[in-house]
Amino acid sequence: VQLQAYGGGQVQPGGSLRLSCTASGRIFSINAMGWYRQAPGKQRELVASISPDGNTNYNYFVKGRFSISRDNAKNMVSLQMNSLEPEDTAVYYCNADIRGWDLYETDYWGQGTLVTVSS
Repeated sequence: VQLQAYGGGQVQPGGSLRLSCTASGRIFSINAMGWYRQAPGKQRELVASISPDGNTNYNYFVKGRFSISRDNAKNMVSLQMNSLEPEDTAVYYCNADIRGWDLYETDYWGQGTLVTVSS
């Protein structure tokens, strides 16, 4: 099982980016999916998470600017980021609790994608 994230890049303050992450491999089911971020010199922190039935949870700093969604048929989770601020600059990681064909549930991480917000 692996997670592949994509969609990062550089954007000016106030701009938008969309991150996506797809899980592949011997997947029986996927529980929670989410996005975390880690800025230079800081700890990794939760950005947003979403349950299989679509219940969402956001960290306070999102302030209604970000929206998380998932496509269960495609094993995909996305993060739409609007009104980006320089403080949003970080490496963004997708995360998923995946039950494999062996029926064991494991926490998986994507490889990280860099988001830079700068003028």
